[in-house]
Amino acid sequence: MTAPKANLDRRYVAFECPMIGFIRPPCDAGAIQETPCFEVALSQWRKQLTLAATILGSSMAFIDGSVVNVALPEIEQALRADATTTQWIVNAYLLLLGSLVLIGGSAADLYGRRRIFLLGLLIFTVASVACGASPNFTALIASRAVQGFGAALLIPASLAMLGATFNEHERSRAIGIWAGAGALMSAVGPVLGGWLVDHVSWRAIFLLNVPLAIVAAGLALRFACESRDPHARQLDPIGATTAAIGLAAITWGVDAVPASGFHDKAVLAQLTAGAALLILFVALEARLGKQAMMPLSLYRSRNFSATNALTLLLYFALGGVIYYLPFGLIRLGGYSATQAGAALLPFARSWDLAHR
Repeated sequence: MTAPKANLDRRYVAFECPMIGFIRPPCDAGAIQETPCFEVALSQWRKQLTLAATILGSSMAFIDGSVVNVALPEIEQALRADATTTQWIVNAYLLLLGSLVLIGGSAADLYGRRRIFLLGLLIFTVASVACGASPNFTALIASRAVQGFGAALLIPASLAMLGATFNEHERSRAIGIWAGAGALMSAVGPVLGGWLVDHVSWRAIFLLNVPLAIVAAGLALRFACESRDPHARQLDPIGATTAAIGLAAITWGVDAVPASGFHDKAVLAQLTAGAALLILFVALEARLGKQAMMPLSLYRSRNFSATNALTLLLYFALGGVIYYLPFGLIRLGGYSATQAGAALLPFARSWDLAHR
């Protein structure tokens, strides 16, 4: 992936990496700007344990971006739902994560990186328990949306914690380890999830997050230092809400097309409302200028705009494959969930190589 210009901070760099299926961490370590913790002497041991905390915390979000796909056939059967409803188990998580990751980075700068990281962990863990205990699809989809909100807080906060903990000579290596661990977890997630589905229950894939969260929170509380950005921008909740609802409306409308067709009034209303809200989001960001959650001036960079367009098309193509392939392998090919998860490993490897 083309590296962004040096003056782009991590919140905008993260926007280059839409997340469907295999989650890709924010892309460029060199673009981070922070109020450093390392001005206070930190031992290497404390730095490494902070790194471990961020890896464990963010890995929960990376795993849940890929592990659920292999469990969907079992979930669909257990909760007696149709394919359209099942899609929202994935959509609810990714919509909240993708829509709110920028505001999550702003919150970390404004209120404290460690504090927002721990808040994201708490929200994500509670939502994971709710997912595992869900009695029906409505509860499961709602819990997945809350998981996405938690992930939108802890992912950018974990990256910011590393930028504030390691000095400029150590930072690239630390964030390289963090990103590599995230890619590894995204690859291992479907295999581990498939094994849990086959030998325990689909509910276990969500409860797996609990011990990871406990260890990550303990390490962060004990060893991670707090930091803020004194020049942090105020939050943009109106912009974030507008983008989230607009994307949800368009997704809902597109999902309804196979059953109702493009000429259905409800489908047209959803698509129109979604497009209008996204246009409103752009207008709101343009009015805020440099204080916007997503300054439109970033798109004056040809490299930035081209990279976003390429990434959109790439994920658009792969998103459907990663979603439907496990269904086909399990329902038509007779694969177990573990085998279907293992079949996705080449996707993760090729995707990682493509971004090097």
